[in-house]
Amino acid sequence: MAHHSVLLFKPYPMAVGQKIHIDGGLRHGDWEVIGVSDRKVRLRCPVSHREFEWDRFCYFVEKQEEREWPQR
Repeated sequence: MAHHSVLLFKPYPMAVGQKIHIDGGLRHGDWEVIGVSDRKVRLRCPVSHREFEWDRFCYFVEKQEEREWPQR
């Protein structure tokens, strides 16, 4: 197998009470995590205090060099 530069996306393990900042996209800005399940995350805007529940969407990204791809 050949080795390539590969980006890894892993769901971020958010926890209630965390303060987060989303940089870009429709949900950009500051948020407080007020609920987390296996499939959903509930966020509150610290300015308007509006609450939203969305499918989990935050990911940690890592770049790995010289990684086997595709994996067996």
